[in-house]
Amino acid sequence: MPEITEAPIACPYCGESISVLVDDSLTQQSYVEDCQVCCRPIVMDVAVDLDGDVTVSARSEDE
Repeated sequence: MPEITEAPIACPYCGESISVLVDDSLTQQSYVEDCQVCCRPIVMDVAVDLDGDVTVSARSEDE
């Protein structure tokens, strides 16, 4: 059953640790969300494995 999962990431710009909410209904997705601290756009790459474990990687737009 899909749910919203909270995942900690480090902002690739300011380095601050922030929490993002991830919809785990898709096995893979990529989207842009602004950092809650420095307001710069972070590209989030989300993957959900067969066990339902969520992996989030954060990168800057210019990577």
